Amino acid sequence: MDISVIIPLFNEVESLPELHQWISKVMNTNGYTYEIILIDDGSNDGSWQWIEKASLEDLHLKGIHFRRNYGKSAALHTGFEEAQGEVVITMDADLQDSPDEIPGLFAMVKEQDFDLVSGWKKKRFDPLSKTIPSKLYNATASFVTGIKLHDFNCGLKAYKLEVVKSIEVYGEMHRYIPYMAKQAGFGKIGEREVQHQARKYGVTKFGLSRFVFGYLDLMSISFISRFGKRPMHLFGTLGSLMFLLGFMAIAGLGIHKMYNLWNGILIERITQSSYFYLSLTSMVLGTQLFLAGFLGELVSRSSAERNTYLVDKRVNL
Repeated sequence: MDISVIIPLFNEVESLPELHQWISKVMNTNGYTYEIILIDDGSNDGSWQWIEKASLEDLHLKGIHFRRNYGKSAALHTGFEEAQGEVVITMDADLQDSPDEIPGLFAMVKEQDFDLVSGWKKKRFDPLSKTIPSKLYNATASFVTGIKLHDFNCGLKAYKLEVVKSIEVYGEMHRYIPYMAKQAGFGKIGEREVQHQARKYGVTKFGLSRFVFGYLDLMSISFISRFGKRPMHLFGTLGSLMFLLGFMAIAGLGIHKMYNLWNGILIERITQSSYFYLSLTSMVLGTQLFLAGFLGELVSRSSAERNTYLVDKRVNL
């Protein structure tokens, strides 16, 4: 199979018929073998009923229904597990991503051997309240991750099948799939300018809070990718340094006290010095950080946690 198109959706029943026809037209025109996997993330507007009906008429169309809303990352994770195409395309269900971009993305993966290609909506039909924070967010993400992309949050992306089978998308980390792919050893990441269309039906499901959470997720995934399997490297190092600084400071106070006593000079007691308590605090915090790293190391080496999402129904799978 050439292509798996994975589409997470939540309450997008109005756009689904047009999106399905559009994708099918592109696939048939280009002679691709394909599957369309719609992941209904707990919709309550009749989206799943449409998927069930459409899947009876088109065997290329497959559907997964979550019992409740888990979020985009959960939908993508489940879709990646089911995908079978050599190239996996992800896109949003609101018709703002154009299926006409699929052949270009497919060619970059198959012919130019990119591991991942991310869409770049250079010209957007969004208000300034979304575009300005988006530019700041993408600049920060590019700096932190070292991946030069203009639009991390673009839902239109293409992957080699082995990429999506090698990463685990959880929480709200779908924004950082390129970084997760890079950390998994897939370093050839490209970008393609894609068409962005104004929303035709319904309203956006994401508010400005996604930019706040996006920064927090960025810090989280950056930390986890570097120290998730070796927390002792961070906490142990910081703890050892703090303990050593505190110990040296107390030792210095003790040596200073002994020197003055040896020379018959009366000075205040060590415990009357504020430096004593600062040094003692540093040693205590250092010990706690070291123990936190040690416990984190034990947890990371014994953890077998996996994402589990309650799939309610499936069609054609």
